[in-house]
Amino acid sequence: MFNSFGNILRLTSFGESHGKGIGGVIDGFPAGITIDMDFIQKELDRRRPGQSALTTPRKEADKVEFLSGIFEGKSTGCPIGFIVWNENQHSGDYDNMKDVYRPSHADYTYKTKYGIRDHRGGGRSSARETISRVVAGALAKLALRQLGIRITAYTSQVGPIRLEENYTAYNLELTETNPVRCPDPEKAKEMEQLIAEVKAEGDTIGGVITCVIIGCPVGLGQPVFGKLQAALASGMLSINAAKAFEYGDGFKGLKMKGSEQNDVFYNNAGRITTHTNHSGGIQGGISNGQDIYFRVAFKPVATVLMEQHTVNIDGVDTTLKARGRHDPCVLPRAVPIVEAMAALTILDFYLIDRTTQL
Repeated sequence: MFNSFGNILRLTSFGESHGKGIGGVIDGFPAGITIDMDFIQKELDRRRPGQSALTTPRKEADKVEFLSGIFEGKSTGCPIGFIVWNENQHSGDYDNMKDVYRPSHADYTYKTKYGIRDHRGGGRSSARETISRVVAGALAKLALRQLGIRITAYTSQVGPIRLEENYTAYNLELTETNPVRCPDPEKAKEMEQLIAEVKAEGDTIGGVITCVIIGCPVGLGQPVFGKLQAALASGMLSINAAKAFEYGDGFKGLKMKGSEQNDVFYNNAGRITTHTNHSGGIQGGISNGQDIYFRVAFKPVATVLMEQHTVNIDGVDTTLKARGRHDPCVLPRAVPIVEAMAALTILDFYLIDRTTQL
């Protein structure tokens, strides 16, 4: 149960970190969309391990194989099935974790809930499951591209190092020019250095990813329990290590008065728009045509390469020192995952909106 995401556009994912592969089935995807295989693979390459010194050295090609729903380069409207085969598992690295609970991992909750758990790389709770989201999100991006909707995410904070301005102050095309995926080259160097220092200590660090959706039409969102920001939050908080979500001015807006934060309407050559965008492109749970922007906070990766106190499956005190290949910071690889979940949400709500009026 609950391995599916979406309403009209629906992704069901399957697979574990050290199983045979990770895959999914996408139902409700519109017919006639041109499928750019190179683009989809590039999106997976942005998520895959081993792409820089800042990520886990696990070597996986992460080549996607489509099984159905595509014919002569276009979507058919039928379910799109796909799989990415796992090729570089080191399951033996997890043997010492079989009977202990790793701090801040899902080991204890999975074992208590299901009575069984796959200790190899976290099994289903591994971030490797997000492969299916990136494939589905890439397809959604291709459909949104035809609608003139663009989605860009970037690393805006690592530990205490943060970008002080909002997204409009930066050239977002620079995001992919550095391993940390930050549009400010100087801040990117500082972030990269901090991650390297933390990695050398055997520790990890978290931060924030900012996402911007440009070109979203007015009207997406289904009040009262299907508000667009709630759907985006649901998608983002389903990502491994995500801890918080805010959109628009978020908590920063608490320092302002209502007269300062209100987005005042005006007539711009026959088009109703606003002078400001403190609302983050969403009002009353419905998109208002302005840029949608939000931030997602990610905790430090739970697996640290240093000795920690824990208990075993019998509740006996013990210590654990993790082995294996792990990310010192999830942010660089989480950027395409945030974009993917945003794309799936926006396309799903676009399709829902087509049912609103005859």
